[in-house]
Order: sequence, then structure tokens, then C-alpha cells
Amino acid sequence: MPLEILIADDAPNIVLSLEFLMKKEGFAVRTATDGEEALRAMEEKMSDLVLLDVMMPKRNGYEVCEIIRANPQWKDVRIIMLTAKGRDVEQEKGIALGADDYVIKPFSTRELVFKVRTMLGLPAVEP
Repeated sequence: MPLEILIADDAPNIVLSLEFLMKKEGFAVRTATDGEEALRAMEEKMSDLVLLDVMMPKRNGYEVCEIIRANPQWKDVRIIMLTAKGRDVEQEKGIALGADDYVIKPFSTRELVFKVRTMLGLPAVEP
């Protein structure tokens, strides 16, 4: 069974491109367009990794990250936060709340694939 990635982002073009990219890499993909939808998706079926946008409606990525990390059943879920906010303080906040990594938009798709594969313990080609 393929590893599953949940893409939580409110920008349809980013969701489509990430979904295409991750499926091409052989992952099962689910999507959410806001923070509450992302949490519902996790409750329905735990994903192996979440690509989590910071700025989303209903609940932002920081809140979603914090809720995921507070649930002991989800302790093994990897979280990569995606954001246009590149300041160190935002990155530090994401890591402090439990994100495993932080990627600034716009990002290199090769670099993101490398991070995802490495984080999930899969062989990866250097970007």
C-alpha cells in the first residue's frame, strides 16, 4: 500500500501541482482546502505526511500543526509547513509547534520531493 500524503492548502493551483507531483512519485494523495477540513481528513484516516500551508481559512497551519502534535495517535505523522512567509520568526514558530520542516514558497519541486522522500525514509535523488 502506498504511503499517503495530505496536502492542506487553500490555493487551488498549488494543490493541483502538489497533487500531481506526489502522485507521480507514487504516493496516495488526499487534499484539504482549509484547516478544519485537514483535521477532519486526519480523523477519517491518518496520513503519513502532511504538506501544510500556514495561511488557510478556518484554522491556520500553525493551529493544525499544534493539534496534530497534541494527538498521541498521530505522533509519527511527518509535517512539512509550506508558506510564503519566509521570516525566521515564522519558521521558528512552525518548528516549535512540531513541524518537521519548513519550506518557503515558491519552492523547488525537486527539493520538496527530496525532503518528502527523505522524511518518509525512502530513497531520494539529491535536488
